[in-house]
Amino acid sequence: MSFTGQLTDTTRTAPSVPSRWRLALILGAITAVGPLSIDMYLPAFPDISVEFDSTAAQVQLTLTACLIGLAFGQLLAGPLSDALGRRRPLLVGVAVYLIASLLCAFAPSTTVLVVLRFVQGMAGAAGLVIARAIIRDLYTGVAAAKFFSMLMLVTGAAPILAPMIGSQLLSFTSWRGVFIILAVYGVVMGIAALVSLPDTLPREQRRRGGVKDTLGSFGRLFQDRSFVGYALAGGLSFATIFAYVSASPFVLQVVYEVSPQVYGLLFALNSVGILIFGQINGWLVGRVAPRTLLNIGMASSVTASLALLFLVSTGLFGLPGVMVALFVGVSSLGLVMPNATTLALAEYPNAAGAASALLGTLQFLLGALAAPLVSLGGENTALPMAVVMAAVSLGALVIYRTMTRPIPAEEQELAAVINEETGAEAAATSVR
Repeated sequence: MSFTGQLTDTTRTAPSVPSRWRLALILGAITAVGPLSIDMYLPAFPDISVEFDSTAAQVQLTLTACLIGLAFGQLLAGPLSDALGRRRPLLVGVAVYLIASLLCAFAPSTTVLVVLRFVQGMAGAAGLVIARAIIRDLYTGVAAAKFFSMLMLVTGAAPILAPMIGSQLLSFTSWRGVFIILAVYGVVMGIAALVSLPDTLPREQRRRGGVKDTLGSFGRLFQDRSFVGYALAGGLSFATIFAYVSASPFVLQVVYEVSPQVYGLLFALNSVGILIFGQINGWLVGRVAPRTLLNIGMASSVTASLALLFLVSTGLFGLPGVMVALFVGVSSLGLVMPNATTLALAEYPNAAGAASALLGTLQFLLGALAAPLVSLGGENTALPMAVVMAAVSLGALVIYRTMTRPIPAEEQELAAVINEETGAEAAATSVR
């Protein structure tokens, strides 16, 4: 099939839309709610465990709950925004996020915090999926790709700065103060959306198929072996990051005895690695086939994860060796996620919304499953983290090799454009 016309540099009109840079700043800040919610409180994991007299596994469930909320929230917010327009679901999502964040700050127990984090994730997911939809409403083809590249400058900073901000906040407040800051952030985002963002989806373009239409789209996607292969391979690769995110506060601060401030810097270093690899991927778009880049990214991920398992098991090179392996393993996601997403979406130009929502849901669900596994061996060893990262990266490679197929040559040009669009987006969100 031909995709002529999909690649034109087109900007769609909408009433009272802010300038490109202002729009990128607002949408980037809204999208950043996800990584900020996940990463900012990570340095406080040991403190939360002590205050509630909880195990590492119980504290890590607060992260798992947020990931599950982010997963299912996308399935809810995406179709709602197609039916009701972008503005109302986004404002409701921001309002619920604000309230949930404030309630998290006063949680009396780990159990209550887990529940509130799920609600916070559900609400935060609205920003993730609706910001993407707004961009697709306003821009197509190369214009959209350029806008996503601009958005990367805003959203890419969130996963880098979040743990650093959180670790600095802990020097003069408790983990509860982190959630108060997130609530304040929600207020700012709500005001910005209310004042500056019009509804970019005209009434005549809103979908009226309801739940049945949405489920039908998901069913067709699940019947495509190649799509499922790319989705699972990308999702399992994504899970390596959440194994690292969930375990690293205890591994680095308890096992290797670094301070919360140093932990924030080390976490930021790996976040920068994803940005670098993502930018390299963007530069190679159109020069190297997506499957080739995906092969390189997955090979790097598996090699780094196995090296990490060896280093942790033997104790060779101590913390420096562990950090090098983690840097390569985490950074490789900057190659894996954009290309896995590119290849999964390449054959669905007319169902990109449903396919994108399903990809995002699988990623966060698999991440939510991997996160608690790293605590099975306790909080005083790095071995569970290394085992889980090695297992899921190997699983991703096996599924990719056995279930996917190269996309037809006539779709390569479209894949390159999708890669430009999703590369910035996936690289920014992957580190969450």
